[in-house]
Amino acid sequence: MLNLTMANELIMPKMGESIMEATILKWLKKEGDHVEVDEAVLEIATDKVDSEVPSPFAGRISKILYKEGDVVQIGKAIAVIDGNGQAESPVKTEMPKVETTVQQEVRKEVVVEKMETPSSNGSADRFYSPLVLNIAREEGISMSELERIPGTGKDDRVTKADILNYLQNKGAVTTETMIEKRTEVKQPVTEEIKSTPLVISGNTEIVEMDRMRKLIADHMVMSKRVSPHVTSYVEVDMTPVAEWRNKIKDKFEKREGQKITFTPIFIEAVVKAIKDFPGINVSVDGYNIVYKKDINIGMAAALPSGNLIVPVIKNADRYNLFGLTATVNDLAGRARNNKLKPEEIQDGTFTLTNVGSFGSLMGTPIINQPQVAILATGAIKKKPVVIETEHGDVIAIRHMMFMSMSYDHRVVDGMLGGTFLKRVADYLENFDTNREI
Repeated sequence: MLNLTMANELIMPKMGESIMEATILKWLKKEGDHVEVDEAVLEIATDKVDSEVPSPFAGRISKILYKEGDVVQIGKAIAVIDGNGQAESPVKTEMPKVETTVQQEVRKEVVVEKMETPSSNGSADRFYSPLVLNIAREEGISMSELERIPGTGKDDRVTKADILNYLQNKGAVTTETMIEKRTEVKQPVTEEIKSTPLVISGNTEIVEMDRMRKLIADHMVMSKRVSPHVTSYVEVDMTPVAEWRNKIKDKFEKREGQKITFTPIFIEAVVKAIKDFPGINVSVDGYNIVYKKDINIGMAAALPSGNLIVPVIKNADRYNLFGLTATVNDLAGRARNNKLKPEEIQDGTFTLTNVGSFGSLMGTPIINQPQVAILATGAIKKKPVVIETEHGDVIAIRHMMFMSMSYDHRVVDGMLGGTFLKRVADYLENFDTNREI
């Protein structure tokens, strides 16, 4: 009986929007080891999350192409798995092979790259993303012209911002002038900070940022560079919400085995306000506004290391308050234990961060790109407040909280930003204290 062996390449998977590379943290298998379908082969890390990569094939690992610590582009082969003649899936039929989502995405990127990159003009040493190539094609930019555009990405890679800036200034500024101007800001701000002379005196200690903190630093600087930030504030009377939560929290915890926090209540109010003002649930693509039909709420969660990660509640408008509570608790718990899946930290359309959990009264959060707004809730404090009644003004002790929202002033003006923020406050202040959960 003839025993056929087929070699399959294990590909670095696509891990989320705008992620172009990942770092290999640890190989869980070594050359010669046998793996089953969906068995974890290695651990990788991106600027979003650490994750395991499962094998889509069954067989023996004949070759590992990269070592631990290497940074690998999405779509690159990282190992070779030789089939052992056995079926690679539970059912072997003559049906056409169905590719996984990861394989489809990788194939799509490879095909676009081959279609859009003329072999006669393209430089073999410079990588162009499919998005950049599509923009170049639509705008009539030749490959020779594309190669003259200075890039600010990794390894001088041309980013979307680079090509859009080139198009905006085309005709008014020569390419040579742009090269001179970009050379001054070519390195990331974090690199500039490292090279800035620093006089160190006294009793000090220098500690290098960990990998995630470096990536967060770059992402925050990029967001401030891309989006003109404006922050609006409102003070919210949280008394109805606080009294309702105090009334039901013990019964809820005894019944469900978990606590109910303020976070799902905040998310519920945000979702309702987004339905009223869909202009907040958008992204910016050049001079186009991309309206998101799905409402995916990211919630910033603190890790034991002090870093932050933003798990996303997909289609948050489809959950009731109980569903939101269960989902928030699950994501927050797995975030703290580094158990989130890659798809659980991507595709967010709006972000909520609770700075009040750290004792802060308010904050000015930085937008989580490519979103256009982020809302921060402060600490809830009891304070005397003037209340207007039909019998005149009275002073009462109320649970008060500041909310702030930073938004991208390219597409969200003060009226939309302020009105949306006030609408979230209205939903919280008019919370039904008789509702059941």
